[in-house]
Amino acid sequence: MNFSKISELQSAISNGKTSCFQEVSLAIKKAKENSDLNIFIEIFENSALQKAKEVDEKFMSGTAGKLAGVIFAIKDNLCYSGHKVSASSKMLNGFESQFSSTVVIKLLEQDAIIIGRTGGDEFAMGSSSETSFYGPVKNPINTLMTPGGSSGGSAAAVAAEICHASLGSDTGGSIRQPAAFCGVYGMKPTYGRVSRHGVIAYASSFDQVGPFAGCLEDLATITEVISGSDEFDTTCSKLPVSKMFDPNFSKNPLQLGYYKSMLEAPALDPEIKNKFQETVIALEKAGHSVKPLDFPYFDVLIPIYYILTTAEASSNLARYDGIHVGHRSKDFSDLESLYKKSRNEGFGDEVKRRIMLGTFVLSSGYYDAFYGKAQKVRRLVRDFTLKDLKSLDGIIGPTTPTTAFPLGQDYSDPTVLYLEDMFTVLAPLSGLPAASVPMGIHSNGLPFGMQIMCSSFDEKSIFDIAKTIESLS
Repeated sequence: MNFSKISELQSAISNGKTSCFQEVSLAIKKAKENSDLNIFIEIFENSALQKAKEVDEKFMSGTAGKLAGVIFAIKDNLCYSGHKVSASSKMLNGFESQFSSTVVIKLLEQDAIIIGRTGGDEFAMGSSSETSFYGPVKNPINTLMTPGGSSGGSAAAVAAEICHASLGSDTGGSIRQPAAFCGVYGMKPTYGRVSRHGVIAYASSFDQVGPFAGCLEDLATITEVISGSDEFDTTCSKLPVSKMFDPNFSKNPLQLGYYKSMLEAPALDPEIKNKFQETVIALEKAGHSVKPLDFPYFDVLIPIYYILTTAEASSNLARYDGIHVGHRSKDFSDLESLYKKSRNEGFGDEVKRRIMLGTFVLSSGYYDAFYGKAQKVRRLVRDFTLKDLKSLDGIIGPTTPTTAFPLGQDYSDPTVLYLEDMFTVLAPLSGLPAASVPMGIHSNGLPFGMQIMCSSFDEKSIFDIAKTIESLS
């Protein structure tokens, strides 16, 4: 059965119209029938059905949790005890996790049911879900197109209505871009709002786990559940987690802004720009204030993002050497060749490219010129954005410059794909929360999204603004 939101599903189970076991069985069947989309690297059939039985019993006894019966997929960089996890890489192919990530524990404690791990870009490095060792994920809306990346499989699982919700990770836009491309809701919480314990790291000062869902209320509920302090993650905030969705929210007027430089970007599709401008006009007609803002750092966002994230990737991925952990080459003659061949065989081209770039910017003679300077500019960007947000409820804009692009394109310059992140990198550079909500359907039949960004630990305002925008239509 299809349900538009979690509360409808739980009501149907409580009233005996369906059961967790029945819903999970149908989801697994649908996932297998849609195997050509390559959404799932692995379906956790046995553990999912066992969990479904347990949750059905909790419904009977009246002890079911907040997410009882909700069927989830998790990105293949989130550890789940007794299940394989590989970050979509040959380097970790066949590796079984010995513990669960904090976010997975929180889902299971609230009686969510996890049915599988989804594909995406290797070690979360990419914008198209094509760099996976297990092959590209297809967009269920148009299978010739990318679902976005790096959390493309998680977005596609919700868009294909296999799962009610899913978890992904967002380093530079890896939740919000796929959400826009697949026509679903995606949330990147404030850095430190959600624990990174048990998440295979790409860039530790950027990575943040967040949910995909089919509606705004469900997105808020899941964000609430996975948020909160964690003794295993010292970067995780101890601030209390308040209720994030108010169905009766009404504030007039909202004070919103948008960055002119983003709207004036040559890469921005005219239809997406027009729809955004129409939304701004509708907001103003409803009594809200939406003002254009100057942003002097727009052109340096992508360079500083890739300098900093590749530097952190170079450090984080050093452990995968064939000796401590990871794929070990069988064809080596000495210690040096073991290291070189294991890493060369285990990593894909894009991961190797980013490791080499990161190693270069951290090397002697270049550290201050690149990494050190990028860190200083990152602070300027954060301070500037927070200054704007002091007088605003939020900043809005298109999530992506285009709709989903075709799979299998040959890029003579691989850095062209890096520009896909041009609108999304600001939030992680600043450590701020941001979400993508569906904004419309292009004349090419593909969806696109609107991005909403607010001040640190103010996820509730994102949901309030999104609810206000949705009420206009």
